Amino acid sequence: MLKDYAGQVCNLAPNVQGPAPHNLPQDVFAQSMVYDRLMKVETLAYAYFEDNIVPFAEASVSVATHALQYGTGVFGGIRGYYNVDDQAIRIFRLEDHIKRLRNSSGFLRIAVPDAESFKAIFIELTKRNAPHKNVYYRPFAYKAGFDLTPSLANIKDGLAIYMIGLEDFYSSDKGLSVMVSSWRRISDSIIPARGKVSGGYVNASLAKDDARQAGFDEAILLNDKGKVSEGSAANIFMVRDGVLITPPVYADVLEGIMRRSVLKMAADMNIETLEREIDRSELYIADELFFCGTGAQITPIAQVDKRFVGDGTVGKLTKCLRDCFFSIVQGKNTQYEAWTTRVDIG
Repeated sequence: MLKDYAGQVCNLAPNVQGPAPHNLPQDVFAQSMVYDRLMKVETLAYAYFEDNIVPFAEASVSVATHALQYGTGVFGGIRGYYNVDDQAIRIFRLEDHIKRLRNSSGFLRIAVPDAESFKAIFIELTKRNAPHKNVYYRPFAYKAGFDLTPSLANIKDGLAIYMIGLEDFYSSDKGLSVMVSSWRRISDSIIPARGKVSGGYVNASLAKDDARQAGFDEAILLNDKGKVSEGSAANIFMVRDGVLITPPVYADVLEGIMRRSVLKMAADMNIETLEREIDRSELYIADELFFCGTGAQITPIAQVDKRFVGDGTVGKLTKCLRDCFFSIVQGKNTQYEAWTTRVDIG
């Protein structure tokens, strides 16, 4: 038994262990499928482009742009949560996202603003768009020149930030049905896995497309050692015997900000955590599995390769962590107030 952030009791007894029962009808698998929403992207009115906040339609690049030709860009994904009671957007871990984007930019020799200037741009863009809804920010630092070479040095740099309205990326609490992909996660010696490098996401696209075409919601990628790395665009956590386990940062994973947040929340709940390599077969006998990331937030996994995870429902520990996360971004949990940047909308 464990007390969560609100003092409520979370019963963390493991779910049913062992492989999923094989006597369940096949339509149970189909009924539990949960697809991410193929929603039309709703861009907000203003974007940051070429050192100015401009109407979104004016934030465009040439087809000759270096980043479009060679994938020489880095990006971020940041959420802002609207609270109707105080008419404010709370941007989740903005400073940490900025730090990672600046680090990623360094891999490709892209010059970007200093951290404080970067933060000011986000705040001003939020005020200009004045959204009364949950939002998603997409900052993109890129090679903006027209140079016909895959080189990086001495090529013009660019920076753009736009916003879209975004609610839950996945449409249900049932949990995802995922497959282990035949595509391997790119290694850090090929493209820096800990950076969000645009060209590297072809790896994620191939894996996710295969999974969707095969009738699954998502993919889990293994690294070159055959160990579990992550989802197509999210980190992964596993619960076995009450221990929360995630692959280490040297397993070719993105150094996810949500990943770090989950580890901190779990530690504060006195949940034992462990960063270690995970074998594929462990996915089949895990008590709980979930993805985490800016888009995924904390999303349970119900099935792997058509084998149920635990009893196929949302795990108790997963639910505790998810409840804690939403209490933070909704402004109800002051313990982690430093993780959010409040922007008053009015």
